[in-house]
Amino acid sequence: MRGVFFSFKMKTAPIGIFDSGYGGLTVLREIVTLLPSYDYLYLGDNARSPYGPRDFDTIYHYTLECVQYLFGQGCPLIILACNTASAKALRNIQQLALPKIAPDRRVLGVIRPTAEVIGNFSKTKKVGVLGTVGTVRSESYLMEIGKFFPEVEVTQQACPMWVPLVENGELAGAGTDFFVKKYLDELLVKSPDVDTLLLACTHYPLLEPVIRQFLPKEIKVISQGEIVAKSLVDYLRRHPEMAERCSKNGHRAFHTTGSAEDFDGHASAFFGEEVKSIHAVVAHF
Repeated sequence: MRGVFFSFKMKTAPIGIFDSGYGGLTVLREIVTLLPSYDYLYLGDNARSPYGPRDFDTIYHYTLECVQYLFGQGCPLIILACNTASAKALRNIQQLALPKIAPDRRVLGVIRPTAEVIGNFSKTKKVGVLGTVGTVRSESYLMEIGKFFPEVEVTQQACPMWVPLVENGELAGAGTDFFVKKYLDELLVKSPDVDTLLLACTHYPLLEPVIRQFLPKEIKVISQGEIVAKSLVDYLRRHPEMAERCSKNGHRAFHTTGSAEDFDGHASAFFGEEVKSIHAVVAHF
């Protein structure tokens, strides 16, 4: 339902979608396309964004606080639609936190489903990963892709200026061209035969038109939204008991730890339609 805000009470059970800011809306958009009947509650931790430059412990605690907030809203299943949170917090949340605070609930990320398929796109078996500083330093993609495609050579490239450009609406112009070309050139110097580039940050699809301008036409550019959405479809098929716990009214709600007015002003560029959000107060532990 376009442009409508829904408030979920405790008895409802939307699927939670979390991101440090706006980027996860690009994932939610694809999920809604494939699974429109489900209810969704999106939380953006805009007050503390970006996560990329922060240290491991900080990202873990911020992410856990937001996960607990979504659990408090009744969400039985949460998708960390944030590469940095998936890289630096997901494993500890799954292995250490969930058994204690919510053993009957599940938290999934975006890295593993992407790693499971990314090698299929490459003919040269050379894949480039474009991500935040935090995602790159975690080496999560190196490890995960290596599990599924040990023959694939992965080259990482941190793009620290891309998220600020996107969040400030600088999607075109000389400055944007400079920083997009700068990081692409650095990656191509390291791996001249790369034929597949993964946009390993959910903000980056908004820069895709500019990214493609500075790449040879034969290089594929892969965004994560559709991959994650298809993975969620498969997960719910394999776990009907979880699918039954997720409410299906076609509703979606948006919460932000920052200014709701600011969130609403930027969110449409990511989600593709107007949204109405409310301010969320996330407890600090």
